[in-house]
Amino acid sequence: MPSVAVKLYSVFFKFLLKHRLQNRIQSSQDESDHPFGVTSRPEESIAAVNPSFTDGVATKDIHIDPFTSLSIRIFLPDSCLVSLDSDSKSQSKPKVRATTRSAPNDPNHTENYRRNSYSCSNEDLNSKSESGVYRGYSPSIDNCRKLPVMLQFHGGGFVSGSNDSVANDFFCRRIAKLCDVIVLAVGYRLAPENRYPAAFEDGFKVLHWLAKQANLAECSRSLGNKRGGGAELKRSDVHRHIADAFGASTVEPWLAVHGDPSRCLLLGVSCGANIADYVARKAVEAAKLLDPVKVVAQVLMYPFFTGSVPTHSEIKLANSYFYDKAMCILAWKLFLPEEEFSLDHSAANPLIPGRVPPLKLMPPTLTVVAEHDWMRDRAIAYSEELRKVNVDAPVLEYKDAVHEFATLDMLLRTPQAQACAEDIAIWAKKYISLRGHEFSY
Repeated sequence: MPSVAVKLYSVFFKFLLKHRLQNRIQSSQDESDHPFGVTSRPEESIAAVNPSFTDGVATKDIHIDPFTSLSIRIFLPDSCLVSLDSDSKSQSKPKVRATTRSAPNDPNHTENYRRNSYSCSNEDLNSKSESGVYRGYSPSIDNCRKLPVMLQFHGGGFVSGSNDSVANDFFCRRIAKLCDVIVLAVGYRLAPENRYPAAFEDGFKVLHWLAKQANLAECSRSLGNKRGGGAELKRSDVHRHIADAFGASTVEPWLAVHGDPSRCLLLGVSCGANIADYVARKAVEAAKLLDPVKVVAQVLMYPFFTGSVPTHSEIKLANSYFYDKAMCILAWKLFLPEEEFSLDHSAANPLIPGRVPPLKLMPPTLTVVAEHDWMRDRAIAYSEELRKVNVDAPVLEYKDAVHEFATLDMLLRTPQAQACAEDIAIWAKKYISLRGHEFSY
């Protein structure tokens, strides 16, 4: 059984969520007053960005859509600073350029080592300001380490939660380090100010933005290598704004240098898993239109799936921890337009007839479920259907665990949370490791 602390947090969580949902109902009449949208609630604790590697991960926030409040928080692990030779498991030693010698205890020693590991000159490198903030490198540099990119969608029943909340920030840092990926935590618009399909469209819009970023970075590299009139194009010209109809007018340096969009993962938590599954379906439909972005796998953590015909767990665990049946139905009423409300809506039930694209075209899908989660059977059924059409779709079930056990670990401190993150990393690395160096278990 869950610990006493988990039970107490669950009671408090339900009380707080019920209060928030009731407030959302009262404010839903004023939806027209929020055309820009909201991505977080005033009462939620927010973690400040930290653009230095003080805990192994640097973060920054970016507002990516000028017409809505859509934003992302980037989590860049310091493994991006490891030498290329080590990353490719090469036996050859890294090429080292001449630099100023420093003692091992000198703060500059580590930075010099990192610069030497890249085989990048000090002239090209522009990594840190005087305050230690990581600024990234020029997009014209091609020999720096590339990491897979993960789009992460937080939970909160579509009506609460945020990509920069303290709990989500803690979880994303853990995932970035264990999976060795750049995490883009998506701050999608919340209901009822923005009902379906706003959050789903935001998720796919970030995937488009990632593709735009990759193409803009390639343009910058091309401009950086261009010669005109016998004179080299100035670096300042390379970094000029590049016109972009989507709204991303500049190259994001962390992604341009360290991101590999051809190895893209989706990870959704609770209602975020519904968004991730939608984005995966749209990515299948878009195919090469998203080049060079390729969604290679997705992770659905205790997805917010439901349906009109109750499953065994939905009957037995209707009053389960954190999210129970009554609160989930209320959340769906706030998220779906009134005229579209149905527990068998395509956003809620992944196994409705006529679903497109066919399940056999879906990417490999890892599903995480908790023993004491009333939605667990629906997630397991979806995974079973994927396996029937030969999609790699294992299920990880954690005993004595509750909904959100892994993503609220900053509060709950359960042993299952760390184990879950490690299990996700083991499975994900099968699909995001460089070809020829696949991770297996």
